[in-house]
Amino acid sequence: MRTLMHGWRRRRGPLGRRSDVVEAWTVLVVAVLVLVGAPLAGTAAAWWAHGEARSLSIEQRAERHRVRAEVIGGNDSLPSVRAGGQHAYRATVRWTDPGGATHTSTARVPADSRRGDRVDVWFDRQGRSVLPPVDETAVWEHTLTIGACATGGAVAVVLLGHLLVRRVALRRRMAEWDRAWARIEPEWTHRNA
Repeated sequence: MRTLMHGWRRRRGPLGRRSDVVEAWTVLVVAVLVLVGAPLAGTAAAWWAHGEARSLSIEQRAERHRVRAEVIGGNDSLPSVRAGGQHAYRATVRWTDPGGATHTSTARVPADSRRGDRVDVWFDRQGRSVLPPVDETAVWEHTLTIGACATGGAVAVVLLGHLLVRRVALRRRMAEWDRAWARIEPEWTHRNA
């Protein structure tokens, strides 16, 4: 218990200063904010991000449809996007819809696709080639990233605030020491001021 009180820096003696008490309470507040507040902020941000990403995924699934198509054109162009861990290229594809009509379009296909391969491509309602809708893995990756960033940001803000409080306390402490020395110094040096 004695070590705890000494570590708490609770001074009621003649050397105890107000800046020491403020700094000690600041350490306690910082500990609570870092250990409780930052994780709560990260959890709240992750919960919000998960809801947003989930609704985006549902919206994309509603407006996009997958088509099984045959690659009929080459993929000699540069990669356009990174999808599913692979580069995707634009190539000409052909497919038949359920009504029997044949369609031809340019779409993103995996890099290892060759002429004659059957691939899954995604189109929106206007018939434009689009990326696949966001899947559950991407939703959770987004959720965890936002939660971790929010937690880290909260910790950084708290520690920066603590640093500022310590600087102000140090300046006040030095000013108090200067005033005390100005009072005591003439007695010690026997100098008349």
